[in-house]
Amino acid sequence: MTYLWHLNLMAFMFFIFGIYHFVNPKLYLKVIPSYLPQPKLLNYLAGFFEILFAILLLHSETRFYAAIGIILMLLAFLMTHFYMLTNKKASMRLPRWFLVIRILLQFGLIYWAYQYVN
Repeated sequence: MTYLWHLNLMAFMFFIFGIYHFVNPKLYLKVIPSYLPQPKLLNYLAGFFEILFAILLLHSETRFYAAIGIILMLLAFLMTHFYMLTNKKASMRLPRWFLVIRILLQFGLIYWAYQYVN
């Protein structure tokens, strides 16, 4: 198999992001939309699935499922990005232009994950 540095990079990123949900949950709790129930549980589930999908992405037998899981997760996370854009408290004082770029980057990550669906 050809070495796919970009696949390893994606897996590494999601692994680190997943770990961070447990290391600094307060950061994520601030941006979970207030209309969603049990924000602590949602945060830990997001972290768990980011770690799980990162590991599954590295194995050819499970890569398809990991990529689909990442895409679905990123689509679900869009509500958080839009919530940050529309809620001053959740925006963490980040500039509006930066929050818009984060949404666009989310679609870039979705496209990147889609490359591993095949």
